[in-house]
Amino acid sequence: MRSAHANPRADSIASELPHRAPHVSMRVGDWTQLRAYAMAVRDAVFVREQGIPAQMEIDEHDVFAVHAVAFDPCGVPLGTGRLLPDGRIGRMAVLAGARGQGIGAMILATLVAIAKSRGMPEVRLHAQLGAAAFYERQGFRAVGPSFEEVGILHQTMARSLRS
Repeated sequence: MRSAHANPRADSIASELPHRAPHVSMRVGDWTQLRAYAMAVRDAVFVREQGIPAQMEIDEHDVFAVHAVAFDPCGVPLGTGRLLPDGRIGRMAVLAGARGQGIGAMILATLVAIAKSRGMPEVRLHAQLGAAAFYERQGFRAVGPSFEEVGILHQTMARSLRS
């Protein structure tokens, strides 16, 4: 497995990111490049850990998204997330044993940097209520009331990318 980025632009974005854990590498790419790695994490977290039906985990948006996957030094995927063309961030997940090491913040910072580089004025996401404080620490704010999605309470959150 290559630990290099999928493209030179991703290298440029990644080099500007804060919170880089020295033992973690990041790959950015499309669904054809990163599907197996992203799905390994998403299956472990969403399907097995949280009980979300497997058929609900993949959707039509994956093929249009930019995906970010964090890897350990041996090439094992630890976390993932995606950015849709409309500025929505989603499918953020970090394996249980890798949480608390800044990996989620690194993935989120990568996706936000990509959104900024594309001139998006704002990014939005649906945070599980238990993760809302994490997103607040990353500069997101709650928008509207909480709601249920796949049997889990969520909160829409947004972050302005304007200077």
